[in-house]
Amino acid sequence: MLAATLDPDGRRVTLRLANWSHIRSEHRELSRSMREIMAAVREPELRRPGREPGEEWFLAELRRPGLWLQVVVHYEGDEGWIVTAFPRRSRPK
Repeated sequence: MLAATLDPDGRRVTLRLANWSHIRSEHRELSRSMREIMAAVREPELRRPGREPGEEWFLAELRRPGLWLQVVVHYEGDEGWIVTAFPRRSRPK
């Protein structure tokens, strides 16, 4: 585990080395954004149910105007882990 935070519901969410490696290799523009990723989970501007059971999306506007950060978290019980994170060009509806 590289990092951990609590989501707005008080559930522990971790970022594992394998998932951080995936984010850094697939979304290089986020390679220096671990703090922003963890902050998006802790204090999201938007939350959405994910596509899979036990999945939730946390979204925050990045410092670059018009660019959003989406963090995908999978939960089992009261604990979750970050699956991936990626930038979006628009605010989700």
